[in-house]
Amino acid sequence: MLRNLASSMFLTERETDPDLDESIPQVKGRVVTTLPKAKEVQSLVEKCITIARRSLHSQRRAEAFATDAEPHSDKWRQWRNSDQWQQWNQAIAPAVAARRRVLKMIGDKQAVQVLFEEIAPRFEERDGGYTRVLRLAKPRLGDAGPRAVLEFVGVHDRVKAVSQRPAFDEVPEDESSEPDTQTEAEPSGDPAVTDEAAPGNTE
Repeated sequence: MLRNLASSMFLTERETDPDLDESIPQVKGRVVTTLPKAKEVQSLVEKCITIARRSLHSQRRAEAFATDAEPHSDKWRQWRNSDQWQQWNQAIAPAVAARRRVLKMIGDKQAVQVLFEEIAPRFEERDGGYTRVLRLAKPRLGDAGPRAVLEFVGVHDRVKAVSQRPAFDEVPEDESSEPDTQTEAEPSGDPAVTDEAAPGNTE
């Protein structure tokens, strides 16, 4: 069950033709399942990605010794019997071993091809945490089981918008150009409220 779920998640990233393939995923890189299964298959998916990511160096190293000749042609046979083929064979061996290891883990050749060609180069600079589990609020119909979304990171990430703080210290030019109409309060003519005429004031 976990192998099929991991293969299904890798196959959502494949290029499909709507006229030939009817099982086109609605969203690439995402599967909806129950919460316990999503947490259990997450480790298997990330382990496969790590194996594929580490084999990219060997695959690029082997491309320097490869040939673009047609298979079983005269040029290809000449390359096949040369020392360049021996160097290519030694360089590509770790990548082939990695593909066989992942194939033994998930059991789907097409999913392995999508993993090594499409998904692994995307996470080449990432050391872990390739997937995330998001719990859904609506349970599954029938048994009311908790549902969750298992998806690859970096594709459906939400971008945080940085809010701009208003500048309250700046004074508009219209307000700064107005004359100051505030004047000091003139003393009242009533001697009862002045300091000299206040009772108890002997100065």
